[in-house]
Amino acid sequence: MDVFQLSAALLSLAALFSYVNHRFLQLPTTIGLMLIAMASSLLLVAVGELFPTVEAEARAHLEGVDFNKTLMQGMLGFLLFAAALHVNLAELKKQRTMIGILATAGVALSTVLVGGMAYALLNALGVEIRLIYCLLFGALISPTDPIAVLGILKHAGAPKELEMKIAGESLFNDGVAVVAFLGLLEIASGTTGFDPQRLSLLFLQEAIGGVFFGLVLGFCALAMLRGVDDYKVEVLLSLATAAGGYALAYALHVSGPIAMVVAGLFIGNEARAGAMSEKTREHLDDFWELMDEILNAVLFVLIGLELLIISFSGRTLLAGLVAFPVVILARFIAVALPVSLMRRRRVFSPGAIRILTWGGLRGGVSVALALSIPALHPDGTPVPEREVVLAITYAVVVISIVVQGLTIGPLVGRSLANALSAKAT
Repeated sequence: MDVFQLSAALLSLAALFSYVNHRFLQLPTTIGLMLIAMASSLLLVAVGELFPTVEAEARAHLEGVDFNKTLMQGMLGFLLFAAALHVNLAELKKQRTMIGILATAGVALSTVLVGGMAYALLNALGVEIRLIYCLLFGALISPTDPIAVLGILKHAGAPKELEMKIAGESLFNDGVAVVAFLGLLEIASGTTGFDPQRLSLLFLQEAIGGVFFGLVLGFCALAMLRGVDDYKVEVLLSLATAAGGYALAYALHVSGPIAMVVAGLFIGNEARAGAMSEKTREHLDDFWELMDEILNAVLFVLIGLELLIISFSGRTLLAGLVAFPVVILARFIAVALPVSLMRRRRVFSPGAIRILTWGGLRGGVSVALALSIPALHPDGTPVPEREVVLAITYAVVVISIVVQGLTIGPLVGRSLANALSAKAT
């Protein structure tokens, strides 16, 4: 299949699965699509027992889709830009301290905790894996996924303050996670040793460079938007900002995700307030809402279909089940420490630690990073840990999306009910 045929097939599957979910399952869209896609993958495996060529052909077509490049170098820019457009910058600024701590120190702490605990548990289960690859797993699984988080939070009913903390953290924590992942990956592959100075420079280039580039991009877009009053041109300018800006960020070796968040915030607040008519705002919102829904549908279908090409054994499946509570425990510690310290100076919403912990879903970004781990060392020898990390990551992501995604709403409801009951007494 060429690019057009693959795109047509994925869009068709997303539409069909969306119909099935809406008509019969009525699950949250992202969760329903992923589960239907996973069921389809398992069905293909079963059919493959009778007709091996069917499974082999499906697997070959799916392997033609580079999930890492599709998400990290394409879809993610549009999804983050669309999400940032609707975030209130004034509300985000109020939570900037907590968001900054969770997106930096929280991710770093979680990486170490997950890596250490995973190393001990996996070796206890008889899964041979080096510590550096456990830390690599910790780096790719620690950041909350902005796509999964924002999709679920729309329907969770969390207090605005907590929703802004979770959403803001998920939008900005990619910079730290990617830098940690890339640094650990270089150590794991043997291309370099541990160099704190180099990692610091990499962080400055990626994260700080991404913020600066996003501001420049947003300012240029704002200047052009102020010069026209035609919603078709203005929507096209926003699309060019997301597509062209994301591609240019990669060419400049700065963080494209962070640049898109900053540019989206800039346009969504500054341009919306003073450079757009009401008609343009309506068309812009409708366009990016539709873009967000379509790309989300395709992404979660892809996540479900990836099951077809990921190798599981009894031990790696068990390891994935064990790794999920490890990830949640590390998230709890990374959240509880700063919240407990900051409670001396400010008031948090009822159940803040529980909701922040459980609301931190993992998603496609983690799977994409796991898939980017090379299968071979520079000397041509295989990397056996890759398949282990990939299988465990996929298991944790699926459990996170389904279990946390379906229960975060009831958890929020119970927390609010308990708070109201405590006030009444």
